[in-house]
Amino acid sequence: MRYLILSDIHSNLEAFEACIALARDKYDEVVCLGDLVGYGPDPNPIIERVRALARVIIRGNHDKACCGLLDAAEFNPLARQATAWTREQVTPEHIAFLRSLPPGPVMLAGVQLVHGSVLDEDDYILGPGQALPELRNQATQPIIFGHTHYQGGFQLTPAGRFQSIRCSSKQDGLTLTLSLEAGARYLINPGSVGQPRDGDWRAAFAIFDQEKNQVEYYRTPYDLPQVQQKMRKAGLPEPLICRLEFGR
Repeated sequence: MRYLILSDIHSNLEAFEACIALARDKYDEVVCLGDLVGYGPDPNPIIERVRALARVIIRGNHDKACCGLLDAAEFNPLARQATAWTREQVTPEHIAFLRSLPPGPVMLAGVQLVHGSVLDEDDYILGPGQALPELRNQATQPIIFGHTHYQGGFQLTPAGRFQSIRCSSKQDGLTLTLSLEAGARYLINPGSVGQPRDGDWRAAFAIFDQEKNQVEYYRTPYDLPQVQQKMRKAGLPEPLICRLEFGR
C-alpha cells in the first residue's frame, strides 16, 4: 500500500491541486495530518476536496481554532486575523466536520500519524531537543508528523546516532527517497502543502510505501500569484500574502 501524506494545506487550493496532480497514479490511499484551514483564501473548497479524498484526517491547531474548539489567543496577531476571517467563511456543515476530526495519534498500518507529536498534538518538533525524546520513546516506526511546515524529519540510527533528514531544494518532483533502515527510528514530516516555512515556497508532500518501507518526498510549484490575488481580494493580512513567496 502506498499512502499519499498531506499536511498543513491551510486553505491553499492551488497548492493542493498541484500536489494531487503530481501524485496522480503514485498512491493508493490519502491521509491528512491536519491544518486543512487557516491563513489561505479557500477553506470551504479545501475541506470538500480533502473530505472526499482522504481515508484518515486528523485535526490541527488551526482546524480547532477555526471551528471554535481552540481559543486563538495564543496565535500571533496575523494568524488571529486569518482565523477570524476563516470562521466567517466556513459553512456550518464544514464547522461541524472540523469539530468531528480526531486528535492524533491515529494508528494506520502500524504507523502513528500525528499533527504535532505523540505526547501533545500541538507540540512543535523542530530539532533534537524535541525529536530525541520522541525517538527514544517511540513505540512504532515511523511516526509521521506535520505542524512545523518543514519537509524532512529526524532519524535515530541503530547505533544511537541522531540525524536530520534533508531534502533537495534544487529540483521539482521527487526530492528524496528515504529507505527506512531496520532497527532505526524515524520521525517523518511530509512538509506543508500550502504554507512551507523551510525556505522553499513550493508545495510539499510525501508518499509512504508500506511494502518497500520507504518514504518519497516531493515538491511542486503552483500558481502562487493566483493565491495571492485571492488573499488580497479577501482582505487577508499583507504579510501573510508576501511570506508565501519566500517559504517563511
